[in-house]
Amino acid sequence: MTTATTPHTANTSTAPALLRNFIATCSRIPHSLIALLARFSIAAVFWKSGQTKVEGLAIDLVGGEFHLGWPHLSESAVALFQQEYKLPLLPPEIAATLAACAEHFFPILLLLGIATRLSALGLLGMTLTIQLFVYPDAYPTHGTWAALLLYLVAQGPGKISFDHWIAKRY
Repeated sequence: MTTATTPHTANTSTAPALLRNFIATCSRIPHSLIALLARFSIAAVFWKSGQTKVEGLAIDLVGGEFHLGWPHLSESAVALFQQEYKLPLLPPEIAATLAACAEHFFPILLLLGIATRLSALGLLGMTLTIQLFVYPDAYPTHGTWAALLLYLVAQGPGKISFDHWIAKRY
């Protein structure tokens, strides 16, 4: 008696060899490489946003801009939180300060791979806040950010990180 195979029960061994080889090749991409790319990419997004909120400190590795000084919140950042963002529950001065600090602190931790999961959770919280209260129509962008951050929360930073180095020793 012959049994018909439905697409849901098809065994991957019946797939064409080319497809199996392609899947096998893709599965060899190291998690550490994906995690490093995710950490760098999402850190850059938030770092650049944080840089727009401060004066006195400018570090752009890609653009080559370096101005080391004591950072302070820009007046335009406070105005942005007063006029455009209008977050509930927090005064604009406090919200702008918290955002600027988080957008500098968490990306540094992500780049170094220190407290990666917690840092990604912090930025995921910011992403959700931005999506819900500030730019609800920007869900494609925020969904991309959330996917990278959730990947880091779920899978960790990979071997190219201080988290991995610390975990190996303790």
